[in-house]
Amino acid sequence: MKKTYIGWRERDIPSTQREYTEPVPLLGWNGELQVSGWARRNVFRYERDRVQPLLRRKEWDFYQISDGRFMAQVSFANITLGGYASAVLVDLRDGRTVASSMAPFAAGADRYALPARGDVPNLVRHRVGDALFEADTGADRRTLRFRNGDVQCHFAMDIPAGTENITTVLPFAGEPDRFFLTTKQNCLPCEGIFRFGRESCRFSKEDSFCVMDWGRVCTPYSLVWYWGNGSAWIAGPDGGRHRFGFELTWGIGDESNATETCLFYDGVAHKIEAVDVETFPKPDRWMEPWHFISEDGRFDMTMVPFYDHHTDLNIGIMRMHSHQVHGLWSGTAVLDGGERLDIRDMYAFCEYVENRW
Repeated sequence: MKKTYIGWRERDIPSTQREYTEPVPLLGWNGELQVSGWARRNVFRYERDRVQPLLRRKEWDFYQISDGRFMAQVSFANITLGGYASAVLVDLRDGRTVASSMAPFAAGADRYALPARGDVPNLVRHRVGDALFEADTGADRRTLRFRNGDVQCHFAMDIPAGTENITTVLPFAGEPDRFFLTTKQNCLPCEGIFRFGRESCRFSKEDSFCVMDWGRVCTPYSLVWYWGNGSAWIAGPDGGRHRFGFELTWGIGDESNATETCLFYDGVAHKIEAVDVETFPKPDRWMEPWHFISEDGRFDMTMVPFYDHHTDLNIGIMRMHSHQVHGLWSGTAVLDGGERLDIRDMYAFCEYVENRW
């Protein structure tokens, strides 16, 4: 059926979504995409040597930790043309970048390959010059380390038993060898410390969560997307304390077989339909309220922004331009069983990104 996206375009949205439950190969021997859909864990077998063309291959492991006041981002990326390990700490209340460190590397560094899955036990450990990036994932816990000069951080996050994620494979129409494979795993209680010089910032599992954004993609040169994500402790319909979160991504590729939109409740994924924002915020409405609604009506939330984390890395042929807007979200979310959750002043974010890379 036809869905009118109020903000910026029309597209065909399916009434059902293709869920994969068993392992399947992602690419054929010639690099062409074999599947399109979503899963509650990564069942798509990624073989990086099959990705064609090579210069369009991009891989990243990105972690964002926040307690609603401070936000830490720790990441490692290899986009074939080059890459980096980085860590940044931001004070969300005054928009100040408290500390940051980046260690770049040049093209052709295949020694910086990343694992074929991010949601199973694995170890990523890379040195870039004097910098160290390490992500050690176990069955029920993940530790994250970064060290470069005066910036050092160490985080540990719980992966409670039964925790699901949303992994999606999105194709690009008319380009059989292009794809967007990502895993978003959030609602992970997190603790740790971010040190910078003689100062430090601590995070507690009582009020801090981590979201993992794991990506293995082969994309066109220009790309645009929205990404909204949040995690919180909330009071459920039974009056108990529950982990709640959501993952909203749209604007990337062909969503005919899946949308990257999902609710999480105590670690279980509840799939929802396409989501859009009622009023397109570009070019100057980033700090006005954003109203989000899903096609099936199960997600109806308004974000009142308090900070726009605006970044723009522009080096001519390559540009990474984003507005990651942080705010307090209020509204309703409906689980698969029909349970209605009333959300009030939940901290979360949504970003709008335009990339040429």
